[in-house]
Amino acid sequence: MNLTVTVSPHIKSGQDIRRVMRDVIIALTPAALMTVWFYQFKALFLITTCVASCCLAEYIFEKVTKRNNTLSDLSAVVTGLLLAFCLPPSIPLWIAAAGGFFAILVGKAIFGGLGHNPFNPALVGRAFLQVSWPKDMSLWTAPYDTVTTATPLGITKLNLPGIIPDNWTLFFGNFAGSLGETPKLMLLLGALYLLFRKHIKLYTPLSFIITAAILALLFKENPVFHLLTGGLILGAFFMATDPVTTPLSRNGKIIFGIGCGILTMLIRLKGGFPEGVCYSILIMNMMTPFIDKMTVIKKFGAS
Repeated sequence: MNLTVTVSPHIKSGQDIRRVMRDVIIALTPAALMTVWFYQFKALFLITTCVASCCLAEYIFEKVTKRNNTLSDLSAVVTGLLLAFCLPPSIPLWIAAAGGFFAILVGKAIFGGLGHNPFNPALVGRAFLQVSWPKDMSLWTAPYDTVTTATPLGITKLNLPGIIPDNWTLFFGNFAGSLGETPKLMLLLGALYLLFRKHIKLYTPLSFIITAAILALLFKENPVFHLLTGGLILGAFFMATDPVTTPLSRNGKIIFGIGCGILTMLIRLKGGFPEGVCYSILIMNMMTPFIDKMTVIKKFGAS
């Protein structure tokens, strides 16, 4: 019998980084178009600025360090899109550009590039902007309007003046918030596309969402309100499922999602910020190596 000896991996999926990132961009496109419908040129300019700054930062870093150009893998475009979704539509564009540079340089490049970053780059950029320009990160405008108003989470958390939208309005996104807070329907359609393409699994999103809902009930809060406000849907399906910064095993993904749900609700209900999705995912990113160690899959044949 003839045997062919080769090195691993022996089973290949046929996928590459560019195809995966292209599918993520496709999944985010309906939500991006909806934000442009809601906020017109504000959303368009914000998305363009974030994507351009992320791509430029990656290009400059690789030129300076004489590394191979990786812009063609589209990961910088995805980071820019996700960062834009985390920002208020009225934020000054130069601040958004600073966030894009920070997301790429500090969130990814200095660790060795894609696949080596311990934290989600878009959330690193968002956290940097939150602590650097908190006032600009807290200025919200309602869709189709230029009037400054508070988000539903801000109204309930800080007892600010304003009317809480009903559940249908929250679901269809016609309220003040970050770009990624509003188009819930489009985000869910994008998540279905990623599920169909087998790029994500439901272990983390479901454990994240269910945990947040249970804690809302325990604290005598409306779980539907907390699921439809803030960046929970965006974070659960598009950031907590990042294969680089989240656990590998099924049990690890479930633990990761539960941790995100707990931290999100603790920050929302007991912390100093109305929203907690960003910091909850970043904290759990930090815990990923420990979760992997606890839930590591034994090698075939190992005892």
